[in-house]
Amino acid sequence: MSQQQLPWLNLNNYEFPDVTTAWEEPNGILAVGGDLSAQRLIEAYCHGIFPWYNEDEPILWWSPNPRCVIKPDQVKISKSLKKTLNKGKFAVTFDQSFEKVIDACAAPRKELTDDEAGTWISDDMKLAYLRLHEQGYAHSVEVWLDNKLVGGLYGLAIGEVFFGESMFSIASDASKVAFSTLCKALEKNNFKLIDGQVYSPHLETLGFNMIPRKDFINQLNELTDTREKTDFNRDR
Repeated sequence: MSQQQLPWLNLNNYEFPDVTTAWEEPNGILAVGGDLSAQRLIEAYCHGIFPWYNEDEPILWWSPNPRCVIKPDQVKISKSLKKTLNKGKFAVTFDQSFEKVIDACAAPRKELTDDEAGTWISDDMKLAYLRLHEQGYAHSVEVWLDNKLVGGLYGLAIGEVFFGESMFSIASDASKVAFSTLCKALEKNNFKLIDGQVYSPHLETLGFNMIPRKDFINQLNELTDTREKTDFNRDR
């Protein structure tokens, strides 16, 4: 990848290149540079763009095509997961341990059971999402077993869309319990879409599907037009 050929973002404004200019290979890479300020991140997500880079790289911005998404009422609950949910062995909370969840998602892959977790969550990324959490945009779901955090996820709630960022699990089915509980809360509060960003086998088991980027952007334009933060847990 030649970073010189990618457009560099201007620190003095929050504009992004049109997502149709994103590269086909690597799929979706769009721009480089800028910062991780709350305003820039919110604008990015509302335009179907997200940051993803390693610590030894400048900030890289992506908008892959196609996009991995799911509607909250389309989550797949397998027979085994249904049994786990019915047993009630896990306790699930919202926004009680956001920092612990993001730390667990940033832990080395070998310590976790889900492919989604990884070391790409740098200190700068963590601080950026902590700021978004403090401002009411970023949220976490925590799964507990015997008062120990064993699974969870975090992401952003803007308008009627939940933008999933990462999940982790150190107990069987814990991340699936987090996600299915999240979907129930999102559906109850009239959310229309969950963004999973890029395909993974784990997301496919949960019911995610791939749609053309242009269709995803069209939905975002309608569902995030106010840029308002949304509390998906307000009526639980």
